[in-house]
Amino acid sequence: MAQFRLPANSVVKQGKTYAAPPGAKRSKKFVVYRYDPDSEANPRLDTFEVDLDDCGPMVLDALIKIKSEFDPTLAFRRSCREAICGSCAMNINGGNTIACTKKIEDTQGDAVKIYPLPHMSVIKDLVTDFTHFFAQYASVRPWLRTQTPPPPDRERLQSPAERAAFDDNERCILCACCSSSCPSYWWNSDRYLGPAILLLAHRFIADSRDEATGERLDELEDPYKLYRCHTIMNCTATCPKGINPAKAIGKIKELIAARHV
Repeated sequence: MAQFRLPANSVVKQGKTYAAPPGAKRSKKFVVYRYDPDSEANPRLDTFEVDLDDCGPMVLDALIKIKSEFDPTLAFRRSCREAICGSCAMNINGGNTIACTKKIEDTQGDAVKIYPLPHMSVIKDLVTDFTHFFAQYASVRPWLRTQTPPPPDRERLQSPAERAAFDDNERCILCACCSSSCPSYWWNSDRYLGPAILLLAHRFIADSRDEATGERLDELEDPYKLYRCHTIMNCTATCPKGINPAKAIGKIKELIAARHV
């Protein structure tokens, strides 16, 4: 698993332990990464024992319960039921996923180990800094780029087959689970766009209504922006929405190669 970006010489230590309430018949331990940059303390792992009979079924339910009943200083993101999906992305038992769809009963072992997304700067506890990630997203100009005016009496139309060409990409929720699980992105995130951004770049390349395909491919034809992908496939394996970013990256490479034939 990738190292987190922490202050130099920091060591993750064992922190506090919170027991389940007396009388709990079914309980499970949640080992949660804690880090507060405003303090001089090293990162630590706090252990919370949660009564499963008084908790929702998902890992996010357990985190909400921990924050409500054990430690209100615990920091994590969530935007469920607010039309913003993907905010609760984190590393659970060694795999990147979103906590709102990860069932507690599906976690293996005596304890659920929860860390922030790998190789992203930690703001506090499970909250990571997405500034660079969203700047990369903006760099591919994720909107339709057209030159011809739209029809005066209707929207720009496309067939079901044309829509299907990027239907999978549309399901991306920008959780960054795939990018933060990619070794190439760990090593070259300053220049490599990563699987999530390339997936969404392909979404507009494949859109029949977009009229800037050549420009988009020109912008991506770079030794680092695109070609740092080595098809390790971590991105596809970890995507909580079942999308295949590696396939989209491969299609971009094919389109660029076809221009040189």
